[in-house]
Amino acid sequence: MKAITFTEHGLPIDDPSALQDVTIAAPKPGPRDLLVVVEAVAVNPVDTKVRAGTFAREPKILGWDAAGTVREVGVDVTLFKPGDKVYYAGSLTRAGSYSELQVVDQRIVGHRPQSLSAADAAALPLTSITAWELLFDRLGVTQDSGDGEVLLVVGAAGGVGSMLVQLARELTGMTVIGTASRPETVEWVKRMGADHVIDHRQPLLPQLQALGIAEVSHVASLTHTEAHLAQLIEVLRPQGRLGVIDDPHCLDVMPLKLKSLSLHWELMFTRSLFETPDMINQHHLLNRIAQLIDQGILHTTVGAHFGVINAANMRRAHALVESGKARGKLVLEGFL
Repeated sequence: MKAITFTEHGLPIDDPSALQDVTIAAPKPGPRDLLVVVEAVAVNPVDTKVRAGTFAREPKILGWDAAGTVREVGVDVTLFKPGDKVYYAGSLTRAGSYSELQVVDQRIVGHRPQSLSAADAAALPLTSITAWELLFDRLGVTQDSGDGEVLLVVGAAGGVGSMLVQLARELTGMTVIGTASRPETVEWVKRMGADHVIDHRQPLLPQLQALGIAEVSHVASLTHTEAHLAQLIEVLRPQGRLGVIDDPHCLDVMPLKLKSLSLHWELMFTRSLFETPDMINQHHLLNRIAQLIDQGILHTTVGAHFGVINAANMRRAHALVESGKARGKLVLEGFL
């Protein structure tokens, strides 16, 4: 089968060796596994981080977003059958989605939205799972009970931010404030449904006060948490909640104590990495996201389509993600 791999970590993305087209043997599904024909993939920051910082003794396949069709099922599979249209974000412990065929555990796979193309569906899994778990599992927000609550989303124009703004706006009743710094990203966050957009390059509190908002109840810090931490503590109300998904070098959490603020980490790979008893929750939430998409309540977050799935196009997509200027999700579709 065709695939895209990397072997030497840390190469600049404009080096042709950073990602390479290869032909390798097809995988076989094990117990509870699906063998999926990959039709489209999306690129995430984790793809670039693993490529840049992971030592690979043999060619490694990246990719943690895919949409495709089930070709074969392993023993003990009960949730899917051959021919089912699926989407998923995969696992850090297994080969990724930059390949024509991929093996994935049924417990982290959903039936993809019927109303979307494969590319539009591939944009959704990782960010949808991250946003859902951050909002409902980590920050403890409950659906339809956000009246009077205010959520600040730092870095709202990215993939996770785009889904988080939609989920909070449509399902909770919270006031949603997103941050963005460029005219095109401000417009994008508004299109996703944010009530207000402020600039994370400027002091946050005066911008909130100008909106008549003295404090926020929840913060989802999706990027540059270390740089923004003091301001996030400042704008959070006493006993507020701070959720984090990025990788700060170091966080001094002692300043949270005065306000009794709580800190919540979210990593959507935790359930699959440790095969937690509630791992199947990701199957259920992906099915729920698909229903909301098909009902027109949520929308795909594709920012740009980079063409067919090959190493050259993937290097271009990685370069845009690494630039920090990506808006929404970057997708590729079909192997040639």
